[in-house]
Amino acid sequence: MTERPTTRLRKLIAGDRCVMAPGVSDALAARLVAQSGFDAVYMTGNGTSAQRLGMPDIGLLTMSEMIDNAQHIAEASNLPVIADADTGYGGPMNVRRTVRDYERAGVAAIHIEDQQWPKRCGHYEGKTLIPVEEMANKIKAAAESKTDPDFMIIARTDAIAVEGFEAAIERGKACDTAGADIIFIEAPITDEHIESVPKIFKKPCLFNMSTSGKTPARSADELTALGYKIVIYPNHVLMAAMKTAKQFLENLKNSGSVADVQDQLLSWDDRHALLGMDEVQELEARYGVAEEARAGTKR
Repeated sequence: MTERPTTRLRKLIAGDRCVMAPGVSDALAARLVAQSGFDAVYMTGNGTSAQRLGMPDIGLLTMSEMIDNAQHIAEASNLPVIADADTGYGGPMNVRRTVRDYERAGVAAIHIEDQQWPKRCGHYEGKTLIPVEEMANKIKAAAESKTDPDFMIIARTDAIAVEGFEAAIERGKACDTAGADIIFIEAPITDEHIESVPKIFKKPCLFNMSTSGKTPARSADELTALGYKIVIYPNHVLMAAMKTAKQFLENLKNSGSVADVQDQLLSWDDRHALLGMDEVQELEARYGVAEEARAGTKR
């Protein structure tokens, strides 16, 4: 029997190493993460907004859009998916539905944050928070509504930028008491903050290695030594792809010839290997598709 992604993620978190989860915003990037040998993948809300809407992460995406994306990422990667669930998309009753729909999508864990709607990316300015009691009740609703006991609720607080570090810790403690499985203190800005969080909480802690520059960079080895159990890299894959694509388009526009930019492209065969064409051909042969009709057959 195949092990559930939720169970796999729990076992990874119980291990000795900090779980590295590169962020992706679509199924193709999720396949790249899996083929690169990572054990888990993160669905970034910031990246999903960029990929789907071409817009910054300012609360424009709906729950259904996020869950649809998460499901495709889970199916394409076959990895445990840690997914952004924004604020839970409403009050406690909305949160209950959010948890169940993400569960059905094949996600292993979600994080819910304590911002007011419309929310902002955790590294943007202009954030406002809901009362701590309201957030604790959301986490309680989330914890009580999951049907898979291994599905994990990650409580995220954005309080550092709004109310300060001590307030963020108190919010994390309230969410811990309410039933959160993992604590996520967003956007620590000093070495002292980073080092103290895993010492304060007995529950596993998540570290967000953002590209904004607000949070000091730490390696996976350093985070393991500090006691963190998960590190997410939300937009690194997307930003690498954006830079490469931007450079390619500039070169193509200037040269006017594909021949001049061919060396910047993945080969046709490597492209199909990434997308799983070999598996498609094997399955078509197994199911009796005529050789001349099989996908990718050379004429």
